[in-house]
Amino acid sequence: MANEVELKLKEGDEAPEFTAGTNGGGEISLSELKGRNVILYFYPKDNTPGCNKEACSFRDHWDDFKGKGAVVLGVSTDSAKSHDKFVKKFKLPFTLLADDGKKIVQAYGCGGRRRSWG
Repeated sequence: MANEVELKLKEGDEAPEFTAGTNGGGEISLSELKGRNVILYFYPKDNTPGCNKEACSFRDHWDDFKGKGAVVLGVSTDSAKSHDKFVKKFKLPFTLLADDGKKIVQAYGCGGRRRSWG
């Protein structure tokens, strides 16, 4: 199909390293989480209907992820300040990464065209 994007990473590939600012004014590097199960999810924008639903689903299943020792990190190109508001509004218990330079989305192949689901 013409609209499909080829995935940059394949199963078994090593995850690209990154360091990014977080909600709350912190910073995190993937290397700090070595040996832990990391759920890295990408979303286009804070406070949009689909992204709200996705973030709230992670929030609602937080105890399951935490019980398995998993770290959940949400990534978008929004600022840390925007993430602060998003976390507060939806009471998100996990960390959001501010990828305003688009380095993480590009490294993971998530910066392609969006698909229209309408």
